[in-house]
Amino acid sequence: MLQAADLTLGILAGGRASRLGGRDKAWLVRDGQPQVRHVAARLADACDSVLVSANARFERYHAHGFRTVADMTRDAGPIGGLEALADACRTRWLLTVPIDVLQVPDRVLDRLAAAGGRGAVVEDDDGLQPLLALYEIDALRAACAAALAIGAFSVQAMQMRLGLPAVHFAGLRIGNINTPEDASSAGFLP
Repeated sequence: MLQAADLTLGILAGGRASRLGGRDKAWLVRDGQPQVRHVAARLADACDSVLVSANARFERYHAHGFRTVADMTRDAGPIGGLEALADACRTRWLLTVPIDVLQVPDRVLDRLAAAGGRGAVVEDDDGLQPLLALYEIDALRAACAAALAIGAFSVQAMQMRLGLPAVHFAGLRIGNINTPEDASSAGFLP
């Protein structure tokens, strides 16, 4: 079992949300709270610190007490966010969660940590969820650097090179917010 002092939560919130009409997923409101607070509250108690990979609205995150990091490599997609989180992370482990996740599995951290000791990635009934993963930070830093050096932006390919096992959460569909319809059906305010 990982100790909180060894773990940072990294929330990936730096996307463009083009299918959502450019609306910032982090600030969509559900049950009176912005999505970024829902994600952080779900896992923050298990972590030493919380980082948010974002590329805009830094002052808004700061006003809510979040420490932000911007992509170091522009236009690299999620792997650019992973690189920024890995660079800023000061613990041995980094748990990443995408901002558009509708549901974080129960015991996600315990199950990922128990998957072999080098990190792991979540798989639900819809398939691999590559942005919901646990990484050993030195391995992630090296993998991001190697991938970005050759312009390989696939997070899944990088995870395969790292040898991260997939941990299946049977009977679970994590879901995400990609379209206005997704947001509406999940209960987010317009």
